[in-house]
Amino acid sequence: MKERLDIVILGLSLSSSWGNGHATTFRALIRGLKADGHDVLFLERDVPWYADQRDLPDPDFCDLAYYSDLNELTGTYADRLRAADAVIVGSYVPEGAAVIDKVAALHPKRLCFYDIDTPVTLAKLDRGDEEYLARRQVPLLDAYFSFSGGEVLERLKKRYGACKAMALYCSVDADRYDGTGEAVRWDLGYLGTYSPDRQPTLERLLLEPARRLPELRFVVAGPQYPPEIDWPANVERIEHLPPSGHPSFYSRQRFTLNVTRADMIAAGWSPSVRLFEAAACGTPIISDFWRGLDDLLPDGEAIVIARRTVDVIDALTEVSEKDRRSIALAARARVLRGHTGLARARELAAALEELPVREQPKTSTLVCVSA
Repeated sequence: MKERLDIVILGLSLSSSWGNGHATTFRALIRGLKADGHDVLFLERDVPWYADQRDLPDPDFCDLAYYSDLNELTGTYADRLRAADAVIVGSYVPEGAAVIDKVAALHPKRLCFYDIDTPVTLAKLDRGDEEYLARRQVPLLDAYFSFSGGEVLERLKKRYGACKAMALYCSVDADRYDGTGEAVRWDLGYLGTYSPDRQPTLERLLLEPARRLPELRFVVAGPQYPPEIDWPANVERIEHLPPSGHPSFYSRQRFTLNVTRADMIAAGWSPSVRLFEAAACGTPIISDFWRGLDDLLPDGEAIVIARRTVDVIDALTEVSEKDRRSIALAARARVLRGHTGLARARELAAALEELPVREQPKTSTLVCVSA
């Protein structure tokens, strides 16, 4: 670490993980920043659906504050936003495009965007949907940190005009995700909020195997699944599972399933935080395929890639216990070596330190500063 950084993050939610995978990503990253001596203020829009489901209202690794609207954001926190070494706005922040404009008008030292939904964001921009980021704003950012790597980074620079685009993958807090040693309860499980584009894959890779293997036990944890879904009798449902329960959940599965959203499959190089969590807990993963997955976790060595129902059935019925454990240990070693919150925090800090500090502009126009 070259210097101690004061960072302000405006994100979807840190306090609540209810239907919100961003929370675990931010928690691991910010704990890593704290461990390396950096200071973080997380600003979160105070909305009822998260306020009623807060499982981390008072974190011990950063300051957490809430704002009710844009006027309160820029009125109450203007000085802190100006003084910070970097301000990072996250994807899916309510009124995100307006938030970026308001923050930009304060002329922060460095203004960045952390996209934990990059393929979804770019698909939105291509449709003219600027829910939380406007296309005109991309070139104004000092850095665009992306959940996705690979060719997406070149696309961000060449097509959208990003000054600097770099991958900042999700990560896992290695101090909180480890095997618990509990007895296995389920043969295959899945953790994820309902998504229409993921549901056909969940049907193919979990629900259909459950129907064909009635003697085995399955589980799906996550909210917002519609009532009309036909759950097989051997599929247990858990409506919501807070992060504190994730290690136990993974540890009680013989295999866990990873299912990827369609936009992220199309983009490739978009590892889910659930991959890292399950691997850190020592649970072998069955996953659908996307470009870049083999680079992260080689098929048959550190993961089982499944394209068809029969691939899952074969894994559940044919893979020996020795091979199952070998796959789990190989994935865990890879994740703990390069995909922890501390490792990701150091990547972020190094990138921020390389960005020049903006001088107070003579006009109100904010443009990116080349390194």
